[in-house]
Amino acid sequence: MSVEFIGFAATQESSESGPATPAADRDGGSARPGAGEARGPVVQPGYLREVARVHEEAGFDRVLVAHSSASPDGFTVADQILTHTERLGVLLAHRPGFVAPTLAARAFATLDAFHPGRVALHVITGGDDADQARDGDFTDKPTRYRRTDDFLEVVRKEWTATVPFDHEGDFYRVRGGLSSVRPPTPIPVYFGGASQDAIRVGGKHADVYAFWGEPLAGIADRIREVRESARPHGRDPRFSVSLRPIPAATEAEAWERAADILRLTKERVGEVKRSFNIDHSRQRGSQRLLEYAAQGDVHDKRLWTAVARTTGAAGNSTALVGSYEQVADSLLDYVRLGVSTLLIRGFAPLADARDYAALVRLVREGTAHTGTRDVIPA
Repeated sequence: MSVEFIGFAATQESSESGPATPAADRDGGSARPGAGEARGPVVQPGYLREVARVHEEAGFDRVLVAHSSASPDGFTVADQILTHTERLGVLLAHRPGFVAPTLAARAFATLDAFHPGRVALHVITGGDDADQARDGDFTDKPTRYRRTDDFLEVVRKEWTATVPFDHEGDFYRVRGGLSSVRPPTPIPVYFGGASQDAIRVGGKHADVYAFWGEPLAGIADRIREVRESARPHGRDPRFSVSLRPIPAATEAEAWERAADILRLTKERVGEVKRSFNIDHSRQRGSQRLLEYAAQGDVHDKRLWTAVARTTGAAGNSTALVGSYEQVADSLLDYVRLGVSTLLIRGFAPLADARDYAALVRLVREGTAHTGTRDVIPA
């Protein structure tokens, strides 16, 4: 199994922990005092270009361009990343419901035409009613998932139809739809969500189903659920896990850094919640992380939940703590379960991305030398 690595790219550097510095940069290097704190303009073209190039040099396959009601336009950000790199791809988050699916499909296909094979769609249905309302959407969460289902039906038709098509759905109607720009190879659809509605819709549409960083047993259960949902539709999705590695030369040094990150996060938790401006408490994925955090700070070998507990599981917030070799081994544990994509981002985003080159290499060497097997029956 080949392992796909996805990082994180934004237009300014920010983090829950502010000036946390990765182990590789403690004695100099590129990290600067205050690295990780949001400062300056929201859109900093130079920073975006640098973070994209660092991910490409570190061996990442893609970077996630995230979305919220306050985010800069993702299509513009993605195009900048792709234009200033040579092979790095983007995983562009998109919320159905604000742009007609025919228009969204053509926007993705156009981006792919300029940067062939380097674009993927990450479907974010939206778990916070208040954040949806900021963009004028007042539907409830079950309705949003039904809309996402209809949205993706139209998107696939717009990408693939070679003759005009009609569509009659609960949310979208199309008469004679036909796009002049169609991706020559399918644009992968990634899908996130932990609720039963998410699993139902994601099982039907996802090429890659994305999970936050739960313990191995939890990920195994979720893989089974999604596969069961996908089977009636003849689909065999791949799986992604999102984690926040904290590696260092030794395990002791890694835990020292983790303690520093937790201290800084506690100091900034109010600011972090204001910057996210999203209520994660009603999102089933966040609830699951908090349930694990209530059971203990460390799960499996080194999955650390303290930051998730402190922030209310505001997004991707569970970490793997240890030496580079230990963290790589824990990442390989997920691969052995059947996970093919590892979305990893740091608490000092730019410097950590550079530092993760060692993890990327170790994991890929581990899969090449020992092989992996899917331990969860398909």
